[in-house]
Amino acid sequence: MFARRSTLPWPLIALFTAGYLAPYLLPTTVGRLDSGLPLTATEAGAVGSALLLSSAAAGFLLASRVDRLGPRALARVGLTLAVLGYGGAALAHAVPAVVAGALIGGFGSGTATAVAATGIAAQPDPHRTTTAGLLGVSALAGAVYLTVPHLGQGHGQPLAAIALTALAVWPLTGRLPLATAPARNRDTPPTPLPHLRAGLLLAATLPCWSLAQNALWGVSGRIGLTQAHLSEATVGAVFAIALGAGLLGVIGAGALGPRLGRALPIGGGTVLIAACIALSASATDLTTFATGEIAWNTLYPIVLSYVIGLAASLDPRGRWAVLVGSASSLGTAAGPLTGSLLSAQAGFSTMGTVLALVLLLIALPMTAVALGAGRRTLPVVEIPVETQVYDKATAA
Repeated sequence: MFARRSTLPWPLIALFTAGYLAPYLLPTTVGRLDSGLPLTATEAGAVGSALLLSSAAAGFLLASRVDRLGPRALARVGLTLAVLGYGGAALAHAVPAVVAGALIGGFGSGTATAVAATGIAAQPDPHRTTTAGLLGVSALAGAVYLTVPHLGQGHGQPLAAIALTALAVWPLTGRLPLATAPARNRDTPPTPLPHLRAGLLLAATLPCWSLAQNALWGVSGRIGLTQAHLSEATVGAVFAIALGAGLLGVIGAGALGPRLGRALPIGGGTVLIAACIALSASATDLTTFATGEIAWNTLYPIVLSYVIGLAASLDPRGRWAVLVGSASSLGTAAGPLTGSLLSAQAGFSTMGTVLALVLLLIALPMTAVALGAGRRTLPVVEIPVETQVYDKATAA
């Protein structure tokens, strides 16, 4: 496994940022695909869903293989695919080429995220590392939202931003382990997943949680432009402020750490998110739109950081973290298309109400898993000395 250190593992945090940037830029990516290519809003949402589905597929495929294949090699493969896929999609103008590039880039993002999640689960404090990663991706996404409206029209700018981020992170992979799994006798049975019931319940609820979040996130740009009658620059500024508020929320979550446990932030936070989604989806002016988006983006990374930490706590080898993250990506993938279809058939306000009800329903089982995890003494995996390859240069 990855080495356990008291300092933050910056290569993992950078890899986390590169892997998570595509979902964070979903509204502007889908909106630019709609306006810059001969695609309808629903078709653009479907392309966004396909991108994220490809990312989820990578996570499911690699969940139990990161240790065996080696974090450094996998991270480099993932980042290379992200650079080639997103970069090619940004430069292409034919719809099939853009879709193919998005699928390749999505698989690269999912590969990078799988490596990051596995490494983060092996840290002494996964929640602290996760909050640092969320800070990075929120800050970067906020900067992109402020910059993109000033770079002209077209679908390529957000895709290019993801590709350039992957390219910038690539040199840091040299500080990742070549391999983390010790050699095994082929007759030795694989270690079973611990806490199977809790892990499966969390993996079953996370797709619904992520779907509700990203169904709104995928159409938030259109809500601001068409229902609240705002300009693209104003909508981009709202998103940047909202992500900045998310930074403050993540800093607060990192400062609180485990003091509130996991059940209250996950259960109570999900209920509050449901209210924010309903408010944002019903917005018809700048004040309501900004209030809903800012409040929601403040709460979302807080709850997400505790959910990722909960999944990591179920298995220090990181398998549940990757599997739950990939299950969450399935919901994330379905979000843009779901939001597009619901809003087209019933309107934005009704869509928000439906999504809020879904969140209220799944808050209960998620809270139950968090309560159960809080009552257990989780196993600690001993880390062989020879696998502790992070040196002092990796610490900030």
